[in-house]
Amino acid sequence: MSIEDQDRTGRNTDGEVDPKLLEILVCPLTKTRLTYNAEANELVSQAAQLAFPIKNGVPIMTVDAARRLDDTKSRRLSS
Repeated sequence: MSIEDQDRTGRNTDGEVDPKLLEILVCPLTKTRLTYNAEANELVSQAAQLAFPIKNGVPIMTVDAARRLDDTKSRRLSS
């Protein structure tokens, strides 16, 4: 991916989060890998059962800002 394919928020110009950003970011609680939920525009920690919002292209990586996943939604995200 070239620099022209990214905006300054680390998102691809097609609207997806840059995979390189996902390689760097981890859950602040569990230090485990996050997955990107494009439909909800969130970074999801299955280990902590939390979803961190992305606002204006910036992941908000605080537990206070995170949404707790319910069992139904977390099963859907992991499949």
